[in-house]
Amino acid sequence: MADTTVKGSAVVAEDRNGWRWGFTPQAEIWNGRLAMIGFVAAAGIEVFSGKGFLHFWGIL
Repeated sequence: MADTTVKGSAVVAEDRNGWRWGFTPQAEIWNGRLAMIGFVAAAGIEVFSGKGFLHFWGIL
């Protein structure tokens, strides 16, 4: 369900799932989604390789 804001006499629907630049709620939603994907990827590497993320890439 989209949020609605009233501008003048018209009602404008705001797309909370859209890609927008800057410090907007949409950008923060996408930022959180990408962070969750990165966390799951790092955890998956540790589970399946038996090494930590930095050891897997040869950094440590």
